[in-house]
Amino acid sequence: MFKKDNIPKTMSAIVNHAPYDYRFEQIQTPVIDEDEVLIKVLSCGICAGDLKSFHGSSMIWGGGIFPKWQQAPVIPGHEFFGQVVAIGDVAARKNNLKIDDYAVAEQIVPCGECKYCKEGKRWLCTVGNIHGHIKNVAEGGMAEYMKFSALDIIHKVPQGISPRIGAMIEPLSCAVHTVELADIQLSDVVVVAGLGPIGLCKLQVAKMKHPSMLIGIDLIDKRLDLAKALGADLVLNPRTTNIIEVIDELTEGYGCDKYIHSSGSPEGVVQGLQILKKGGTFVEFSVFMDDTSVNWSIIGDRKELKILGAHISGSKGYQIAIDMLHKGSVDTERIVTHEYKLEDFEKAFSVAENHEEAIKVILTP
Repeated sequence: MFKKDNIPKTMSAIVNHAPYDYRFEQIQTPVIDEDEVLIKVLSCGICAGDLKSFHGSSMIWGGGIFPKWQQAPVIPGHEFFGQVVAIGDVAARKNNLKIDDYAVAEQIVPCGECKYCKEGKRWLCTVGNIHGHIKNVAEGGMAEYMKFSALDIIHKVPQGISPRIGAMIEPLSCAVHTVELADIQLSDVVVVAGLGPIGLCKLQVAKMKHPSMLIGIDLIDKRLDLAKALGADLVLNPRTTNIIEVIDELTEGYGCDKYIHSSGSPEGVVQGLQILKKGGTFVEFSVFMDDTSVNWSIIGDRKELKILGAHISGSKGYQIAIDMLHKGSVDTERIVTHEYKLEDFEKAFSVAENHEEAIKVILTP
């Protein structure tokens, strides 16, 4: 066992006790064994999913205090980044890590035993424990320290990546997986709808595929302005623009080739089906709070669309995201708009809810 001498026995953490009941508390610092890693958390992002959990997103699972994937009391946060302060001998050899290395673990703690894990599709794991939602098994990063278990998929991070952008590894990994599924070609007209932190990452990754035209859609002008600065050829606001008319004019009435949706809005789904060309591809990456109804005849009988779902980071999302950030090929500095200390989490969550003001809010212990 390797460890630093100054690890305290207790630590500060945000603890989720129930919807609307998150508390800043002093709790026991995790203790690790030879298969585990302890990091000092340097930053942790607030995801839209964290906000939905705070508000009790169990409504989308048919009732109950929590959805099936959430057990309290638990430390929230799955967009974490930290520095190794203690590591077991087995974990050190397995993960090629040592004290003071930067490291992240993937947001999912795969079981390693189900059909999907055995097929190499750990992101589809039947158990599907996501950090920040399962007490004792998959605690989150909104704390001073965090334990990675023997089941965690851990990645070493180059020292050149700062804590500010380290919290963006997880969102960027999701963007990488989504864009890979879209299979963008050089001749494609690509629409990225929903320009939150992950959407803005998707826009930049899609730009690397060199489509003939890249269009960003959002309701917030601040995000549209940033999308334009980050490489969008055109940005559109549905509040002020007839999206269908603009896309028809740009594509001689055929429609866009690829539609990547990240807003979590039912209106965004309908919009995508309307503006896609026949034979086009719709990639959905959202967590919805409301049911969405569409005319399925558009998907089959009228357009023969390809509908794909994207879930978290896929198999190589983290490795690619870390490499992109290390090389500086994706700009996340401008996506992170606010930073708060753990003890100011209530203010941080409030600001994160204000989409007109904030894009990405991170917490720093």
